[in-house]
Amino acid sequence: MAAAEEELQRNAEAVDGNELVAMCLARAGIDKMFGVVGIPVTSLANRAVASGVRFIAFHNEQSAGYAASAYGYLTRTPGILLTVSGPGCVHGLAGLSNAAANGWPMVMISGSCDQNYAGRGDFQELDQIAAVKPFSKFSTKATDISEIPNSVFSVVDWALRDRPGGTYLDLPSDVLHQTINQSEAERLISEALDSRIPNSIEKPRNSQIQKAVELLRKAERPLIVFGKGAAYSRAELELTKLIETIGIPFLPTPMAKGLLPDTHELAATAARSLAIGKCDVALVIGARLNWLLHFGDPPRWSNDVKFILVDISGDEIESRKPHLGIVGDARDVVGMIHEAVKDDPFCLGRRHPWVEAIRNKINDNVGRLELQLGRNVVPFNFLTPMRIIRDAISRVGTSCPAPVVVSEGANTMDVGRAVLVQSEPRTRLDAGTWGTMGVGLGYCIAAAVAVPDRLVVAVEGDSGFGFSAMEVETVVRYQLPVIVIVFNNGGVYGGDRRSPKEIIGPHSHDPAPTAFVPDAAYHLLIEAFGGKGYVCSTPEELQSALDQSFSARKPALVNVIVDPFAGAESGRLQHKN
Repeated sequence: MAAAEEELQRNAEAVDGNELVAMCLARAGIDKMFGVVGIPVTSLANRAVASGVRFIAFHNEQSAGYAASAYGYLTRTPGILLTVSGPGCVHGLAGLSNAAANGWPMVMISGSCDQNYAGRGDFQELDQIAAVKPFSKFSTKATDISEIPNSVFSVVDWALRDRPGGTYLDLPSDVLHQTINQSEAERLISEALDSRIPNSIEKPRNSQIQKAVELLRKAERPLIVFGKGAAYSRAELELTKLIETIGIPFLPTPMAKGLLPDTHELAATAARSLAIGKCDVALVIGARLNWLLHFGDPPRWSNDVKFILVDISGDEIESRKPHLGIVGDARDVVGMIHEAVKDDPFCLGRRHPWVEAIRNKINDNVGRLELQLGRNVVPFNFLTPMRIIRDAISRVGTSCPAPVVVSEGANTMDVGRAVLVQSEPRTRLDAGTWGTMGVGLGYCIAAAVAVPDRLVVAVEGDSGFGFSAMEVETVVRYQLPVIVIVFNNGGVYGGDRRSPKEIIGPHSHDPAPTAFVPDAAYHLLIEAFGGKGYVCSTPEELQSALDQSFSARKPALVNVIVDPFAGAESGRLQHKN
């Protein structure tokens, strides 16, 4: 009798909308959430924590959104961003749009105004469904508590379906305060779970695989290009088998570095211009022919190159119109190509003229770069501190998992791409497809939460760092193993770069639009919250700071003072400015 009474009492307990959302997220396999709390979602965050979801609280929805997008990439589980209504939703669009551009699974959940007051100027009122439309592949509003389970599972599932991306769930404040009993909540969740549609990925036809193999077999100068879609797919083992079986040089896009080590004998990164300019067949896996790959157009690519484009999205292949398009998951397709090749193997071999041409170009380019890196230039240019950072990161990777490197900035990111070595998959996060500045600290926090066994090292320009600098408090608060290295050259691209004829007019005494406070004491910012700060202007000081901070694996900021005229305006995209 006592047990029956206890069951009746449990079923009679009220479950409000906040708790029901939290229950559904937990049932959907969500165990991390990023965001900023406030009206009307503070209770939702607390309920989520009680349901086993770790909530990482940020200072700004933009950084929290960037964290959610990167978390989706690193874990293949949708990163969840929680925001307040109105302005919070608008701030969160930065992360949602970043997820959309990069093809990463993410769900933005925002509270919204009471439905009874919509259109009457309620607190932080906004048509949020309309606001998110350009960046969301699926959006829904729960207009009643009974709609919450289906809404939650739908946004989670849609974030992963086909090409991953951002989705949106709108939760009006009145719905969050509605209540049902426990048994009704369980019934709604059970029905919603039963109605979920599994994500099915199209399998390529064997005839397409055979065509790809024949194109590669007959090519004189083949090249394999892979992007972060292949990294997301976890295709590194299949790529390694294929590349080492057929001996074709490979070129990763920046965030795909590490799927095979940058030091691999067939890595063509240091001969990029030659590789893409002369290849006659390019197998492109999980990478789009966008600005990062010069759209696949001449003169960067040869006029007669044949593209074999492997992509999860048929729409992407249709828009690019390659010589051969294969729709499918990168890992599956690469595995199928390898299976087809190994039954009738071919291999270019080390002495193949194409392989030798790329190797010779690499040796030439690397030799010149290493000569520059070998010099200790003080005041610092970008190369000297980057070499010291590279060597320190490499030493960590010999005894522990390789650190995750987060890189943003113009010169800092561009030089880092050439100098920093990736040896393991998904250990580089940068501005990505959308060239987004300000992702640094959000990405750092996402990486530290997603792969807690790895050290996280951010190599940031001072401009990029400034977008999210306050989140160093978040790093300290959660005691995350994040080391932030700021290349402090006094501004965007550096200090005042104006010609005398530009320094005119009534505001000519103002600082230049590119200039910051010289030699800013960024290291003191983290010390204000209890982290460790270092300021370095010599190789010895930088080496000591990295040794100490990497060893401690505690929140730290290394302020590297760089010559304000060491870099180039706009980095490698100067022609666009």
